[in-house]
Parts: sequence; C-alpha cells; structure tokens
Amino acid sequence: MKDYSRYFQGYPPHIIEQVLQLFNGDRAAKYLKGKYPDAHSITSDKALYSYATELKKRYLKSALPFGRAAFKKQGDMVTNALGTHTFRMQGKTRKHDLAINSDLLRAPEPLLKALVVHELAHFKEKDHNKAFYQLCCHMEPQYHQLELDLRIFSVLVGEGKNPY
Repeated sequence: MKDYSRYFQGYPPHIIEQVLQLFNGDRAAKYLKGKYPDAHSITSDKALYSYATELKKRYLKSALPFGRAAFKKQGDMVTNALGTHTFRMQGKTRKHDLAINSDLLRAPEPLLKALVVHELAHFKEKDHNKAFYQLCCHMEPQYHQLELDLRIFSVLVGEGKNPY
C-alpha cells in the first residue's frame, strides 16, 4: 500500500487521515465522481484562454495584460507543477502567460478553475503567502477544498486512474 501523505503536507492531521482512508479503501475516484460527476468542456487552448480571460476580467481588472493560455504536458501531475505562469515582453508591454498541465483536459471544471485561479493569483502575488491565498479565496470561495480535491485528482492521474 502506497503512502500518499507527502502529497498532503500542510493539511491538518485529521484531513490527511481522511484522504489516506480514501486511497487505502480505493474510494478516491468514487469520492471525486460523486462530488464532480462530469469533466469540463474546455478542450482547446482558445477555450482555456477565454475561460481564464473572463476570470481575470472579473477579479483582476488592474493586473498586467493577459497574454496566452495553453494546455501543455508538464510532466507527472504528482511531482511536477500542475500549472505555470510566466511573464514576457511584447513590444513595450509586459504580459502574463498561463500553461495548464494537459492532464487537466479531462478533469471537472471546479478543479480546473482552482488551478486557473491559483495561476491568476500569481499575477498579483508572486509568493504563496497570506495575501496570495486570500486572493485565491476571493476569486473562488471554495478554493481550499478544491485545492485538496485537485491533489486527490492528481494522485489518481499519477496512478493512471483518472476517473474522467
């Protein structure tokens, strides 16, 4: 039996125990499917760009311009980043670009939203500090629960058990 606890460091012990019970009982996929029955329909870079742009317009109006958004293979979902943001210069304008792990092409929309919100929050806050997480929660009030569920999803994908 694998020890998944390292993927959930920082959570309270009782939460880690609950998550480990899901994996030990082989119920993690059933938990996610019960909570999020369907995968999202955002299946192209263009659709991802539109989705992320709408969130940025709604919550980060004064942030630097948005550049590109794309689904990209970024290594294994458990040990590598699920998403990245970069800055680039386009002429005299500095722009933000997003890359979302292509394994999230088959994921529930709330989990994709949590990751996009996370990356958009880096437009304002570079570090994972209190202000960063407050901004994530401003954009998505259920951010912390979705982040936990995204970790569960990531472990399942890493095990080749994507329920979507």
